[in-house]
Amino acid sequence: MDAVRRIAVVTGAGSGIGRSVALALAEAGWSLALAGRRAGALEETAALAAGAETLCVPTDVTSPDEVAALFGAVRDRYGRVDVLFNNAGTFAGGGTPVEDLAHETWRQAVDVNLTGAFLCAQAAFRQMKEQSPQGGRIINNGSISAHVPRPHSVAYTATKHAMTGLTKSLSLEGRPYRIACGQIDIGNAATEMTERMQAGILQANGTLAPEPVMDAADVARTVVHMASLPLEANVQFATVMATTMPYIGRG
Repeated sequence: MDAVRRIAVVTGAGSGIGRSVALALAEAGWSLALAGRRAGALEETAALAAGAETLCVPTDVTSPDEVAALFGAVRDRYGRVDVLFNNAGTFAGGGTPVEDLAHETWRQAVDVNLTGAFLCAQAAFRQMKEQSPQGGRIINNGSISAHVPRPHSVAYTATKHAMTGLTKSLSLEGRPYRIACGQIDIGNAATEMTERMQAGILQANGTLAPEPVMDAADVARTVVHMASLPLEANVQFATVMATTMPYIGRG
């Protein structure tokens, strides 16, 4: 990074992958803006990142006004953004067959996973374009579901496929402004969202089977590597997964 002081915004920072990435960035010397719906959870992440400079901004990423307020607070506190880890997401509708999926549930998945990611990326892009030195990096949290679906996951899978298009478009449009964009596709990291996988989850052949998981810290180390590259280099897509999860050969 060009700036000696490196500033990262992490959405969904109150738990799971977001918290793990925030702590790994803190350990690597980054200053952090932590965003998420729950103020208490953000404060817990900040406390765990003791020694790092942190800013907690409760944010609903589906709200343009709240996203604007988040990046305004970051600008006021730090003066710039070097990295956005675009991580906030929901598995809304997971486990529901397509014919039974409620419109409201579909909209929730699209609003959080796609529109929320776009709003945060747009705000970060604007800041990175305007700041001096110009540029920065956006890292989108995709998923194995950006490649292949699970049964009964149409809303989540559709939004994660769309995330890949968002990543590619941001990469292209960011070139003139030294804005890099990459995507990390994560499979079976051990978080609150994946607890059910170890008890047994629906497979493509209709059976229930437990699936292996990996430590979320292994994902976080990859994000830190992506974040720390000079802007002349970019990890466009990375897949980090539990080694023996049923991805290769799924379906």
